Amino acid sequence: MPHEALPEPPHPQRLEWRRWLAGEPGPTEFLWLGIVLGLLSALPVLVATYPQMVDYPAHLARMHIMLTRDSSPFLQQYYGFEWRWMGNLGADILIVPLSWFFSLETSGRIISAIIPPLTAWSLLAAEWAVRRRIGMASMLALAFVWSPSAILGFLNFGLAQAAALFAFALWVLLDGKWWRAPLFVPIGVFVWLGHVSGWGILGILVFGYEWSKDKSWRAFVAPWPLFLPFLSLILNDNPGKPPSYGPAPQLYKWAIWKQAMRGTVQWVDYAMAIGVCVLLLGSLAFKKWDGKLGWAALMMLVSSLVLPRHIFGGDLVDARMISAGLMVGCLCLAWRAPRWIVLASLALFLPRLAYTTIDWERDSRETEQALTALEGLPRGAKVASYVVTERREWGFNGDEHICGYAVVRLDALTNCNFALPGIHMMTIKEGGPFFRDPFHRLNHRAGRKIDISDYNPAKHTDYLWYVGQTWPSKMPAGYKIEKSGRTWFLARRTGPVAKDD
Repeated sequence: MPHEALPEPPHPQRLEWRRWLAGEPGPTEFLWLGIVLGLLSALPVLVATYPQMVDYPAHLARMHIMLTRDSSPFLQQYYGFEWRWMGNLGADILIVPLSWFFSLETSGRIISAIIPPLTAWSLLAAEWAVRRRIGMASMLALAFVWSPSAILGFLNFGLAQAAALFAFALWVLLDGKWWRAPLFVPIGVFVWLGHVSGWGILGILVFGYEWSKDKSWRAFVAPWPLFLPFLSLILNDNPGKPPSYGPAPQLYKWAIWKQAMRGTVQWVDYAMAIGVCVLLLGSLAFKKWDGKLGWAALMMLVSSLVLPRHIFGGDLVDARMISAGLMVGCLCLAWRAPRWIVLASLALFLPRLAYTTIDWERDSRETEQALTALEGLPRGAKVASYVVTERREWGFNGDEHICGYAVVRLDALTNCNFALPGIHMMTIKEGGPFFRDPFHRLNHRAGRKIDISDYNPAKHTDYLWYVGQTWPSKMPAGYKIEKSGRTWFLARRTGPVAKDD
């Protein structure tokens, strides 16, 4: 009877590789990987000439008015601007020194490009401060660098959120130092100036950390160095509408939770969000979480259900807490995972970064083509924009505020700006109460006709810039299409328009 061949023993190098993957990494072993991935997170902005953040062009328009209004008779005629210190100035402050060396559009791209790396590195700083190691927690949290808040273009919030995480790491590292409290008085003001929601995140992080150490009244007063901005909220005139949950708050809350990781591929984004939530719940059930960050994460997620949608004119206040809470929730995972699990944690971040980069490169080319509509228009042109977003599309529409480029390049009068009276520093002098965001946008349901024959902003302008996949069935009277592309057209007023009622 012939002898059966014995299996070959595993190759020594293969065994060594397997042992390495199964071993626990050293405290700083993945630090450089995290730093490199942080740099890599800016890739979408680097490949896209026009960042596809939804609000980005409107931010550029406001900054252009802020910086050049005094030298432009058109901007003086169309817009008012009243600078004031408030908790929403992160990018507005940063743009000033950048504009000394670069054009406005280049400066805007620089700000957009630094926010993802700053967010990634702040996650590394927070995990290191709490546990003195870089591991699975921060690698998993990287998936939220490109959160819906980032894709929507909340520049001020993004800067303040990163600053809050860095400040929290410093708070932990200085634990026990008598001079920590006076140092954090200006730090709290600095974060608040970036964005009030970022300041709120910092307060929650500090409270959660102190509560994990001492569950008494001391935890409530420990963040007192951060309280100074409360004076602005109490003493300053905070005009505008009162806090509001908006219509059908139950449906809205369910919608923002479903969109916790909204990006491009709906089923992938759902799977990522569900996977993270299951992992966090499992870690909580098996007590594999670190209360130094866990309490803060829990408070943020609960606050997303309790907070109104609108506070002091700010929108999606509660939605921002979802991605921030899940991100901090990832940081609270206290597993001492082997190397292969740490590397596997990047299965959320890398695909998300990849398809965001691909989308932005493609959509930026479409934006560039749509911007040819501005060629040949006179400086100071009056342009009414109308932007259609298809409800069937899961991804965000990066052209919702595309007419902001008309302000930047032509000092134009446009109707897509953030100019809520009494809330924003910028005001619009012409066009009436509907000549601003969000009245230029339509969420279109497939199969329905689009009738813009009575579009009010077009009654106050000489040009109509339409952007959308579905073209209108009726046009405003007096307008004729002069140029067009696959998803846009520019119409010029050639005759009288109907007067306002």
